Amino acid sequence: MPTRDRRPAAALYYATRDGQSRRIAEHISRRLAESGVPSQPQDLRVTSPAAAELASASVIVLVAAVRYGKHLPEADRFLSAYRSLASPPPLALASVNLTARKPAKTTATGNAYLRKVIARHRLAPALAVAIAGRLDYRRYGWRDRQIIRFIMWMTGGPTDPETNIEYTSWPAVDEFAGRIAGLQNQN
Repeated sequence: MPTRDRRPAAALYYATRDGQSRRIAEHISRRLAESGVPSQPQDLRVTSPAAAELASASVIVLVAAVRYGKHLPEADRFLSAYRSLASPPPLALASVNLTARKPAKTTATGNAYLRKVIARHRLAPALAVAIAGRLDYRRYGWRDRQIIRFIMWMTGGPTDPETNIEYTSWPAVDEFAGRIAGLQNQN
C-alpha cells in the first residue's frame, strides 16, 4: 500500500491595514493550492502562532505591509518569534509597500524597507521580495491621507486625493508563489 506524502503545510501569515496584503496572501494561497501545497492565510492581528506551530511548518510565508516607513508591529513581533526558533523552516518574506511600484525597488537589495527588516531581525530568508501595494486615498482617513500624500510628494508619486491605483503586479505575485511551491517541494 503506497504511503501518502505527509509533509506539513506551508504556514502563510499576513499583516495588513488596508487589505492589500490580505489580498496578496489569498492569491498566493490559491496559487500554492494549484501546486498541491496547502496553506491557509492567517491574519497576524487575529492570531499569534506558537513557536511549535511555526517550527512544524515546511515553509513559512509572511506578507507584511509597510505603513509610514515601517512594517506593521504584528509583523515585527512575528519575525521576532520566528527568529527565536532553534531550527526555523525556510522563510519566504514579501514586503508590501508603495516604493515597490518602481521596478528597481522590488528586491531585498533595492528596497530599503525590506533590507531594513531583514537586517533588524538578522534574517536569512530563502525568498525575499517587495511587492507594490495599492494607493487609494479615498479609503484613508484625513490624517493618513495627508501623511501618505506627503510621502508620495517626496517620492514623486501621485498626490491627487482622488487617486486609486493598484500597483500590485499579480504576475510577480504568481512568480513568488511558484518559488514558494519550489521551496515546499525541496523540504
